[in-house]
Amino acid sequence: MSYIIEGRTGNWEMVIGLEIHAQVISNSKLFSGSPTDFGADPNSQVSFVDAAMPGMLPVLNKKCVEQAVKTGLGLNAQINLYSAFDRKNYFYADLPQGYQISQLYHPIVGNGKIEIDLEDGTTKFIGIERIHLEQDAGKSVHDQHPTKTYVDLNRSGIALMEIVSDPDLRSADEVAAYIRKIRTILRYLGTCDGNMDEGSMRCDVNVSVRRPGEEFGTRCEIKNVNSVRFASQAIAYEAARQVEILEDGGTIKQETRLFDANKMETRSMRSKEEAHDYRYFPDPDLPPLILEQSYVDAIKANMPELPDEKKARFIKDYGLKAYDASVLVADQARAHYFEEVAKNCKDPKLATTWVSVELFGALNKSGKTIEDSPVSSDYLVELIALIEDNTISGRIAKDVFAEMIESGKKPGDIVEEKGLKQITDSSSLDPIIDQILSDNTDKVEEYKSGKDKLFGFFVGQVMKQTGGKANPKMVNDRLKEKLQ
Repeated sequence: MSYIIEGRTGNWEMVIGLEIHAQVISNSKLFSGSPTDFGADPNSQVSFVDAAMPGMLPVLNKKCVEQAVKTGLGLNAQINLYSAFDRKNYFYADLPQGYQISQLYHPIVGNGKIEIDLEDGTTKFIGIERIHLEQDAGKSVHDQHPTKTYVDLNRSGIALMEIVSDPDLRSADEVAAYIRKIRTILRYLGTCDGNMDEGSMRCDVNVSVRRPGEEFGTRCEIKNVNSVRFASQAIAYEAARQVEILEDGGTIKQETRLFDANKMETRSMRSKEEAHDYRYFPDPDLPPLILEQSYVDAIKANMPELPDEKKARFIKDYGLKAYDASVLVADQARAHYFEEVAKNCKDPKLATTWVSVELFGALNKSGKTIEDSPVSSDYLVELIALIEDNTISGRIAKDVFAEMIESGKKPGDIVEEKGLKQITDSSSLDPIIDQILSDNTDKVEEYKSGKDKLFGFFVGQVMKQTGGKANPKMVNDRLKEKLQ
């Protein structure tokens, strides 16, 4: 469903397209053997090729090609067996060559599509226009000196995949779901780590507005947005800005804008008319890239199970609801943890609750990831087994779990140490029930006269007397029998 903006003069609709720049996971750069480690000392990972020294020639990194093909397959896209590199000419201090090697005319990956899950439970397909390989620029550092700019070329030449969407997105929520889905797929594939805070994934957001059903309006491009939250905020501001201009009788200028996260607004960076000329031409130092179909087929044969496939399997194999399954598969490590628990439990629904609600809730509260979990999947399986065989009740299990989170101990050991085994024999339970009924004869009479809600009072008293260790089903059965 389209997201409608209510203006003074009627309704407006957003039209949004994204260009996601994903840094390729590889040990060396796109056209040189320089390392790609994040956080290295400035200018410590720069070869003569990266620094554009005279006479240095680029050599294409085979691993980067493989990663781009794998990404294209993961996004259900056409792999182009013929692609070529072009020079995109422009000047910037951190671009040593004075041009960027990219793929304008013949990208390595063509049309594709992905499905996104929206918060209202619906899904939507978003088209992928293309994916092309290109080299990253260096980094200009403006805050190290009051009057000078420093240049760090460590990032210069690192391989990027630019994933260009069709203008199919209609709201900030859809954009957030799209970015998260792309990031999840890339992480499953192992082609990009998706760490937006480190700059290894960032996006340019193209925003325009129109009257619903009319032709596309003039778009503005918001550059280098590095978080899902900032993307949503930038879109909201930019769409409102454009609507205000149009309703005041103005026109939208096509331009590149930046998002100021402190002021929560976009501001003009430079004009970007259609006639802007980067003087693209085929790179004379790099021959066309020609792939064999057998090469593509070999990569496809070794693809991992992707989020949508895993989601469908979780629904089928473990009886999960679509929403629960989508939450679990959004993170590969969490999905793996859940499956290690679910396949070893009698009741997958119980596994879902303990993983999705109890464990994830505890980890979020402590700021830990699934990799840092003090409770291993084996220990959680053991805890659930203690519930399933009636050794402990569900309420006691929560106390045991809290101790597991705190100490990392095995659940069986905690149950033994604290004497938490469930009371499951009537000979131990009956005297407690009899005493409670004897102490509350007035409430017994009220119950028998029709106040059925008092049954919960009696259950609560029994659980209180037993420290929560009484088997709930047995408590209910024995109380009903005695109250009759």
